[in-house]
Amino acid sequence: MYRSTIFDSFFSPPVVLVVSEERLKSAEREAKEGQLKALDKRIEELESYRGELAKEVEALQPQSLEEALTGG
Repeated sequence: MYRSTIFDSFFSPPVVLVVSEERLKSAEREAKEGQLKALDKRIEELESYRGELAKEVEALQPQSLEEALTGG
């Protein structure tokens, strides 16, 4: 019975994969589309956060003396 060892993986012949150019381009396109979707989602999250932060900054703006005295 043959037992494989860790050294067998170093001395085994390399595996060669043959992929058509069409499949390669398709995989590349799918990867780029995935990156684009992730980027769009991140931009959406950042725009939402920016809006929330802008509201907080506006709320922290000092009031004018008249607004402070009249309460509004």
